[in-house]
Amino acid sequence: IPMGLGGPAGGYIAAKSSYKRMIPGRIIGVTVDRLGNKALRLALQSREQHIKRDKATSNICTASALMAVMAGMYGVYHGPKGIKRIAMHIHSHAVALAGALKGLGYELSSSCFFDTIEVTADEAKVKQIALAKEVNLAYTKNGQVRISMDEIVTLAEVNNIISIFAEAAGVDTILLNEIAEVTGFCPSMTRQTPFMEEDIFSKMTSETDLMRYIHTLGRRDISLTNSMIPLGSCTMKLNPAATVLSLSMGGFGNVHPFVPACQREGYNIMNAGIEKDLAEITGFAAVSNQPTSGASGEYAALTVIRNWHNANGGAHRNIMLIPASAHGTNPATATMVGLNIIIVNSDDKGNIDVQDFVSKAEANKDNLFGAMITYPSTHGVFEQEIRAIVDSVHANGGQVFMDGANMNGQIGLTSPGFIGADACHLNLHKSFCMPHGGGGPGVGTIGVAKHLVDFLPTSSVVEGIGGKGGSAVSSAPWGNALLLPITYGYIKMLGAEGLKKSTELAIVNSNYMACSLQKEFNIVFTGATSRVGHELILDYRNYKKDYGIESGDIARRLMDYGFHAPTLSFPVHETLMIEPTESEPLAEMDRYIETLISIKRECEELANGTADAEDSVIKNAPHTCFEATANDWNHKYSREQAVFPLAWIKDNKFWPYVTKVDNGFGDRNLVCACSIFNKWE
Repeated sequence: IPMGLGGPAGGYIAAKSSYKRMIPGRIIGVTVDRLGNKALRLALQSREQHIKRDKATSNICTASALMAVMAGMYGVYHGPKGIKRIAMHIHSHAVALAGALKGLGYELSSSCFFDTIEVTADEAKVKQIALAKEVNLAYTKNGQVRISMDEIVTLAEVNNIISIFAEAAGVDTILLNEIAEVTGFCPSMTRQTPFMEEDIFSKMTSETDLMRYIHTLGRRDISLTNSMIPLGSCTMKLNPAATVLSLSMGGFGNVHPFVPACQREGYNIMNAGIEKDLAEITGFAAVSNQPTSGASGEYAALTVIRNWHNANGGAHRNIMLIPASAHGTNPATATMVGLNIIIVNSDDKGNIDVQDFVSKAEANKDNLFGAMITYPSTHGVFEQEIRAIVDSVHANGGQVFMDGANMNGQIGLTSPGFIGADACHLNLHKSFCMPHGGGGPGVGTIGVAKHLVDFLPTSSVVEGIGGKGGSAVSSAPWGNALLLPITYGYIKMLGAEGLKKSTELAIVNSNYMACSLQKEFNIVFTGATSRVGHELILDYRNYKKDYGIESGDIARRLMDYGFHAPTLSFPVHETLMIEPTESEPLAEMDRYIETLISIKRECEELANGTADAEDSVIKNAPHTCFEATANDWNHKYSREQAVFPLAWIKDNKFWPYVTKVDNGFGDRNLVCACSIFNKWE
């Protein structure tokens, strides 16, 4: 995985079984589908983490699924023999360099090492010579020089490093003629057990094999390349190819996060430009791109506010007001920061109950930390009294955090700063077009008002980042910096008018779908204007009683039509929250509208008795290619009704790989090593 000035990178944690229901991130488990086929599913986290609200554990991390795939495919391609060969290449070069430096009279800090050696040397002299030879080394504060080998190191590079230290010591250079394959670390550290024994790690014999394997897996995923993914509160929009191309450019990818500032001038210019643009877009004084996900951004913003409170005699403040209409991760973040949460009610139209909010703010004025407000709200409406809500928080000593998950409904029309918020976070992988990557990596930029600037995240390694009262929220000084060219290009190519038009189209598209569906469905919230914001919520709460159907059944039936389900049962139970974004054309929205109405007709057939309640296309959805093409068809409905319910589906059919899975079975089988999966019966 490229260094990319510090990120993104993948990290892994392990825990005892007793902690399994608290572990963050993603756990892949084994289950079985309706036909008895083995299947893999997200266990525990099979429902969105933020639905758990204050009990969610996702807010310490972003599930960097894309990084996991990259690292996994690296392992698949090389296999155990290749991984060991690479390790020996790295280690042998480190051993050879260590021996040469000892021969020059240098003392090693340790004789037991793998890829990194550390020697005592004249730091200033070594650094001057190394920079002249275009070599970066690490210089510790205790007068030692640290050198790391990697898998692409060459004999010539090792000899170049030897010449640097020889010149610094004032002795003749003795160059190496070859690198012997030797083991130099402690014998007790030598692995004795086999690893990567699963079949997949020995199947790939060429890049052609790997390409086809990856493509095979990709065909099992539905993505924006297939159809609309209208996940409400998630903003799944187009990722422009012109911006994503930057990810493969060496000038961005191959930059170490700790290079001298003069060697990252391009990044410096781009980072400054992004910070300036995002500060202007949000209406704030400054921003930080260090948080590596939306959840991390929320945490970082609350940490900024906490540090400000502490510096201003407010360390005792621990009450956070959170409206019921706020983004679901907000309670989890507030809990992580150690705050006590008070939920504020909503009125019948989905707005925050202002009277309830103000009364709770006043009642807790002595200990009010602040409020977390999502705007437009997760109910899909613009709060008409947002200024009064913000003013009541400030009047009672608190600070306002605005959740920027729904920033796609704000850009160019209003801003958190204009509304009066003190801090906000932005999901650059939502409103600013970075790919979601199956859950990450992302960037959770935070913006703050002038009085909070000194408390922005800082770095213990790189000077000049953040404020004097801040603390780091990521080990990478600039967070997932490799992703920033995407947002930089998106902003620069669209410009102010283009960004504003995108927001307007997102709201127009949402209202178009709401108007088109309102004769068939109840739109749960429409706000004071009887319009929705950039997303809408369809009401399925009566379907269990009227048709014997749950919203989850609707979500699965959507797969047969070639669509990803909207956000399910959040923020209101048994509803679907739809966000079309500005990226979807009219024809695609019309297909989705037609699909939802068609599925409703299938539900009505259950009610009027023309379809069998126990054997229906909805209850059995989705239908796989294997089932549809089998010799036996034992259902009371036709194959065509199952897999081609509308004519246009035949032109571009997406086939789910498994049908309805047994969630209970999956929850009981959390662990999935491939060997277990392959042997399971």
